Amino acid sequence: MKVSVVGGGLAGCEAAFQLAERGFAVDLVEQKPLARTPAQSIDGLCELVCSNSMRGAALVNAVGLLKEELRRCGSLVMAAAEIARVPAGGALAVDRDVFSKAVTDRIRAHPRITVRAEIVEAIPAASPEAPVILATGPLTGDALAADIARTVGAEHLAYYDAIAPIVSAESIDWSKVFKQSRWGKGAPVDGSSDAIALDATALGDEAYVNCPFDEAGYKAFVAAIVGAQKVEPRSFEDVRYFEGCLPVEVMAARGEMTLAFGPMKPVGLTDPRTGRRPYAVVQLRPEDQAMTAYNLVGFQTRMTWGDQARVLKMIPGLEEAEFLRFGSVHRNTFVDAPKLLDERMQLRARPGVFLAGQVTGVEGYVESCAGGLVCAILLAQSLRGLPIAPPPETTALGGIRTHLMRPNERFQPSNITWACIPPEPGRKLKKRDRYQALADRALRDLDAWLSSAPLARATS
Repeated sequence: MKVSVVGGGLAGCEAAFQLAERGFAVDLVEQKPLARTPAQSIDGLCELVCSNSMRGAALVNAVGLLKEELRRCGSLVMAAAEIARVPAGGALAVDRDVFSKAVTDRIRAHPRITVRAEIVEAIPAASPEAPVILATGPLTGDALAADIARTVGAEHLAYYDAIAPIVSAESIDWSKVFKQSRWGKGAPVDGSSDAIALDATALGDEAYVNCPFDEAGYKAFVAAIVGAQKVEPRSFEDVRYFEGCLPVEVMAARGEMTLAFGPMKPVGLTDPRTGRRPYAVVQLRPEDQAMTAYNLVGFQTRMTWGDQARVLKMIPGLEEAEFLRFGSVHRNTFVDAPKLLDERMQLRARPGVFLAGQVTGVEGYVESCAGGLVCAILLAQSLRGLPIAPPPETTALGGIRTHLMRPNERFQPSNITWACIPPEPGRKLKKRDRYQALADRALRDLDAWLSSAPLARATS
């Protein structure tokens, strides 16, 4: 029995790996190197095109809990992330090239996975005995997206996600910036899985580079962003931005102080040269393990490249910046999952066709990986004739399914949040303690599920 997985991103690679680890032969179909989407630049699997950050690592963050659950489930993506880890304060960030290579090598070496290059323009033939997983991500090709829309009988939805610029480390004026993580938080750099966060001294408090603004400089910078020329959408494009990843100019247009309370907030930072908190900051995060490049945190943008070069050089320390990558925008295509998918993430209108990752309406790298893992486990159970036993709804993995199945008249993509996980009844705790209690319960329930549910653990 063979399963076909279309798409070599986080969801597709995770799904293919988990199925193979449970004894199934898998065809992983990826269009690279025959073709690339506008956001892609390398031929490896699992290319990270938006940011190199997988966000918070602490268990009191819902995404931190999700990462720990994935580790306990034997996630390929989480294992590769540990290998490729770079300093990022309290977050998990990776060297993109190292990460892609780690996943690609593991997938290509697996005896039950065959990687095949093919441009898929229609849903492949599928049946309950020969299923297909579509994990084509936010840039699902126009032809395939149109075929999906015809199949489900509903118009697929689209919005545009923005990519942040990257600058060369050697072009930064280090006399004008300072290295410091917000609130002095650090993160392990040796790839160890037993450490979630270290104190500031572990990294010399250098996970982030901070470019400090005074009031006049900040206000001039915001005005320049608002006045910059933007890449406008084409007439037929319905632009709907994800609130968690807004272009910087969209935030600036909402008010002069919006950025100062958003990605440029100075809270938790002290400029060692003045002993005071700056008026605002732009934070830079290492892009690679060698720290030769930095990305501008939260600075996704649709400014034209010429205006990016002009406006972003107003940032203190970046006056002579060399831009290794300018910001850009890309489409994100997803289906109305609560209406179109069944409890196994199968298209109701097309038995044997399953969806995983961002095309289902999850948002974020870790969530896409989780969608691939859950889809693979449910499919494996079904193919073996076993009862469907999904992760408990009290877990973050269960919360992914809750988001995709919860009735919603205006379904929109979402990251994992605590709102996806049911609260503990009758317990009144402070926020941090409440989230820690939810995480403790989730991990207990996950371990029980892994011990008892059929095929929850890999068989090989």
